[in-house]
Amino acid sequence: MPALSTGSGNDTGLYELLASLPTQLQSHVNSQEDLTFLRDMFGEKSLHSLVKIHEKLQQYERQSPTPILHNVATLADDLTEDLHNTPMNSEIRELVKLLSQPHLKALLSVHDTVAMKNYDPVLPPMPDDLDDDEDSVKIIRLVKNKEPLGATIRRDESTGAIVVARIMRGGAADRSGLIHIGDELKEVNGIEVDDKRPEEIIQILAQSQGAITFKIIPGIKEETPTKESKMFVRTLFDYDPNEDKAIPCKEAGLSFKKGDILQIVSQDDATWWQAKRECDANLRAGLIPSKQFQERRFALRRPIAFVQPQRNSNRRSYAEYGDLVSGFYIAGLRRSFRLSRKDRKTNKSMYESKRSEQYDTADVPTYEEVVSYQHQPNEKYRLVVLVGPPGVGLNELKRKLLISDSQHYGVTVPYTTRPKRSQETDGVEYHFISKHLFETDVQNNKFIEHGEYKGNLYGTSIDSIRHVLAKNKVCLLDVQCHTIKHLRTLEFKPYVIFIKPPSLERLRETRKNAKIISSKDDKGSAKPFTEEDLQEMIKSSELIEAQCSHLFDKIIVNDDLAIAYKELKTTLDNLEKNPFWIPVNWLHS
Repeated sequence: MPALSTGSGNDTGLYELLASLPTQLQSHVNSQEDLTFLRDMFGEKSLHSLVKIHEKLQQYERQSPTPILHNVATLADDLTEDLHNTPMNSEIRELVKLLSQPHLKALLSVHDTVAMKNYDPVLPPMPDDLDDDEDSVKIIRLVKNKEPLGATIRRDESTGAIVVARIMRGGAADRSGLIHIGDELKEVNGIEVDDKRPEEIIQILAQSQGAITFKIIPGIKEETPTKESKMFVRTLFDYDPNEDKAIPCKEAGLSFKKGDILQIVSQDDATWWQAKRECDANLRAGLIPSKQFQERRFALRRPIAFVQPQRNSNRRSYAEYGDLVSGFYIAGLRRSFRLSRKDRKTNKSMYESKRSEQYDTADVPTYEEVVSYQHQPNEKYRLVVLVGPPGVGLNELKRKLLISDSQHYGVTVPYTTRPKRSQETDGVEYHFISKHLFETDVQNNKFIEHGEYKGNLYGTSIDSIRHVLAKNKVCLLDVQCHTIKHLRTLEFKPYVIFIKPPSLERLRETRKNAKIISSKDDKGSAKPFTEEDLQEMIKSSELIEAQCSHLFDKIIVNDDLAIAYKELKTTLDNLEKNPFWIPVNWLHS
C-alpha cells in the first residue's frame, strides 16, 4: 500500500490514496460481499468531498496564512456609507449593491471571527435573582438513526419523576457521554413528560425521526469513568429475553444460544449484566441475567431428568448415562467398557460415588469464564472425549479415525483382572493384572473409571491417557458423562464431543442391518438391534444431553456414518490449528 501523501501540485495525496484503496485491498478480501462494501464506502461522494476539504485545509496550514485585517466587516460598512455620500455612477451602484448582500456580509463576518480566533459562544449573563436551590437543566440533542439510543427509563416511586434507569454500554447514549443514570427527564422534543407513563415516552421516541432534543435535570454531579471489562464467558444455556418475564426491558435484552462466547462489559447491576457477543460489530451491549440471578432461578426449578429412587432409599438420585445393557462393539478396537449401573464406579478422590447425585443437583450451569488459548507446536495435543449412548457408533467413529492415521490418533488400553485369552496380547487389548494389584490401584486413585462385570474388574487409568499423549498423539477417550469433570484440567484440556443419535424413525432405517453385543447375552454374540434397543438409545441420549450438555464443546448427529465421520475429522483438524476458548480455572488447576 502506498505511503500516505498530502503533497500539493500534481500529487493528489489522500484523495488519490482513497480512490486506489479498493483495488489495492482486493487481494486481501476473502468475500465479494466485503469487497463490494469497501468499494461503496470508499466511493461515497460525501467522503471524497470531505477529503478534498481536508487536503485544502492542510495546504493552508502549511502556508500558515495570517490575516491582514481583523475588522473587514466594519471596513465594508464604512466604505458603503462613504460611497452613499459620493456622486453615483454605475460602477459605484454595483459595488454598494454587492457590499449590501447578506451572503457577503456573513462571509466577511466569518473572516473576522476566524482572524480573531473568537470561536467561543457568547452566553447571556446569569440572572441576578437566580435561586441557589433551583435545579440546573441540560438541553441535549442526539441524532437518531436505525440504532436504538441504548438507555432505559423508569418512574421514581418516591418523587414520581421519570429518570434514566440504565445506560447500555456502547450504545448511542453511552458514546455521547451526555446522558447518565439518575438524570431526570423533563421534555422530549418539546413535549413535557412529567404526566406521562414510561410506555408513552418510549412511543414518542419511537415515532421521532432525525435529531431528538432532551431537556433533563442532571442526577449526578460527576461520574467516575468505567473501564470496559475484558471478561469472556461461554454460555451454558439458551436465553431469549422475549420469554423472560423478569427482565426490566425486553428490547434491551441480548439473546444467545448455549455455547456462545460473550464479553461481559458491565456487572454494576447484581441482577442484570451487560454483555455483547464476541467479535460482534454491534457496539451496543445487551442485558443478560447475572450468574447469581440465573443460578437462583435454575435452582428453584425441578430437575429435568432423574430416575425414581429405590424402595430402600429416601434419596432421589440422578440417572447414570451411557451404561445401557447393550453396547456397540468393534472387535480388537474396544478401548472403553460398558458396565451395569450398579457396578459402574468413578475415581472417588475426585468425584466421590456416594455424593455424586448430590453434587450434580447443586451443579447449576449458567456461565463459564473462558480465555482464548492457542495450541503451541511443542505442546501435547488436547484430549478428545467422545460421549454418547451405546449403539450410537462411538467405536465405529474411533475406528475410522485410527485407520485414517494411526500415527496421529491413539486410544487407551484398559486394565482388567479377567484371564487373558489365547488370541490376546497383554498391553494390546487389555493390561491383565491381578485382582490385588487392581484393588491397590483403586485405593491409590489411579483409575478415572472402574467397575465389575461378570465377576471381573475393568478400569481406565489416568496414566494410560498420559501414555498416549506422551507419544505426541491425539488421545481418543470414550467415558461416561460424569467422568468428564475429572478430566477438565489444563493438563488434558479435554474437547468433549457428544455423538447423538438421529430420530427414532431414522434409527429404524439406518440400524436395521447393524448389530450389537448385549450384556444380556452371556455368550456375547452380536445380534440385530431390537425396538427396545433403539428406544433405550434415544432415552439414554436424552438423559445425557439434559444433564451434561453444558460440558459439550461439539454435538455431532450420527445419522449417516460417513457424514458424521467427515464432520468429526474436520472438527479435530480445526482444533489443532485454530485458537479456542478454555475455562479460566484450568489455568489455575
